[in-house]
Amino acid sequence: MNATRRLLLAVAALAAAVVIEPAHHQALAATEVVAVVNGLPITSNDVSRRAAFLRLQRQKSDAKTARDQLVEEALKREEIARVRMSVSTDDVDKAFARFAASNKLSPEQLTKILGQAGVGAEHFKEYIAVQMSWPRLVNARYGSRGRMSSQELVTRMMENKEKPVTTEYFLQQVIFVVPDSKRNAILGKRKAEAEASRGKFPGCEQSKQFAATMLDVSVRSLGRVLAPELPEEWKPLIEKASGGTTGTRVTERGVEFLAICNQRQVSDDFAAEVVFRAEDLGKQKSGANPNEEKYLEELRNKAQIDLR
Repeated sequence: MNATRRLLLAVAALAAAVVIEPAHHQALAATEVVAVVNGLPITSNDVSRRAAFLRLQRQKSDAKTARDQLVEEALKREEIARVRMSVSTDDVDKAFARFAASNKLSPEQLTKILGQAGVGAEHFKEYIAVQMSWPRLVNARYGSRGRMSSQELVTRMMENKEKPVTTEYFLQQVIFVVPDSKRNAILGKRKAEAEASRGKFPGCEQSKQFAATMLDVSVRSLGRVLAPELPEEWKPLIEKASGGTTGTRVTERGVEFLAICNQRQVSDDFAAEVVFRAEDLGKQKSGANPNEEKYLEELRNKAQIDLR
């Protein structure tokens, strides 16, 4: 999310400078409806807040740009609600808190800064909710169609001159559970226990018996995972792993590490497809997802949009 990264830098600058442009202090003009999307109004106040939000991101912030962005978000928000794939209010609040913490701010301080900037915390949270929910919706709709046909796979391999090789891992996840109610009190102790257990780990075949000797420790088999499919947060730990286990990570569940049951180089058709799809995804990160644009255009064509 490049826009969010730009906003993070802008908010940090605002927090450091503690100087807000006088225009951002001005009272919002009398509210008027500037657009209606499927019966839902977008007001001049909404546009003013979005324009202020765009200024924080150092983007073009005229009224038309702000209005057009809000129309697009209204289409997304309605579709997210229709298929019931919205993230929860709690998810949004946690994302807001993480964003504040990344700027060395409390949620209350970030709320104050966004208010002074003319954006408002609620406007930002509504933006976060769409940004978190929309990719899930696009992936749910098009993910199953992302598989390559046999012909596409053959064509890519011919272009590549040879079948790609990647690393195949068989993994287990070892979780030292930390209840939310005890997180502050026992997290450090559980991390020490998890670190100590890595040196005694007997291997994947005996892992469940090993876990049973300790309090509140669970083991999950993750099965076969190819290198391009590794979660970003675990990938560096897996690549640096020694002795059959990765370093530990603190997660929402507690303290975890992964056991590498087996790893080998593979070059079968499925591995080739995973590599090619990872390459395509990497190219998409520098631009718009074509499936996202396709979905949005479909919503536009079916919508009743009245611009005023």
